[in-house]
Amino acid sequence: MAGHSKWANIKRQKAVVDAKRGNIFTQLSRAIIVAARNGVPDPAGNFQLRTAIDKAKAAGIPNDNIERAIAKGAGTFGGDNSSLEEIRYEGYGAGGVAILIEALTDNRNRTAADLRVAFSKNGGNLGETGCVAWMFTQKGVCVVSGVLDEEQLLEASLEGNAESYEMTEDETAEVFTEVANLETLSQTLKAKGFKVADVELRWIPGNQVEVTDSEQARSLFKLIDTLEGLDDVQNVTANFDMADNLMATMV
Repeated sequence: MAGHSKWANIKRQKAVVDAKRGNIFTQLSRAIIVAARNGVPDPAGNFQLRTAIDKAKAAGIPNDNIERAIAKGAGTFGGDNSSLEEIRYEGYGAGGVAILIEALTDNRNRTAADLRVAFSKNGGNLGETGCVAWMFTQKGVCVVSGVLDEEQLLEASLEGNAESYEMTEDETAEVFTEVANLETLSQTLKAKGFKVADVELRWIPGNQVEVTDSEQARSLFKLIDTLEGLDDVQNVTANFDMADNLMATMV
């Protein structure tokens, strides 16, 4: 999981920059709408909604916007957002790198057309359903900051039924578990005194494509940036790995 965690760290750095773009508010608000629609519209009884709200607040979305998004998801506000549906798209980037795109859309045709253009202009192609999904497994991830004692983290992770963990950087760790166990793991880590900085579902690639060519790397990052810039796109995951020095030049 090391390569994917490295890419996740880069994405978090990019997110600070991307937060300046308006579409981050749209993405986080839509995540709240879907979470409220899929479960009870009360964050106390809906872990997915609670997580979406925490991320929205961290990005600076006003409480009024958050409440409005919850109401839209619950069907008590009205508007077109109730027609949003979650769709996963799949494709290939330069060098045969597999790419998964998670989207929320009220118009499948528009989203597919936008994605097809993004792929074709950046050395890739949008594929059929199932063409790359088999290469990935979805896991729950708790990002833990301020880890001073790795042995204590291991004990807490085992108690929370985690599958594995990985130290990343600056006393930060990522703890992996089955999707259904994510809330339990998060609560266990917090109860043991750890600061859970983020909770997310992440697609983990079973195999990775090593990228060593700078032009290929530039093409991949441009494609991912273009995809992430689309309003309907919530998340993009790819199965490539590259050396730290090459990746650093791409950010």
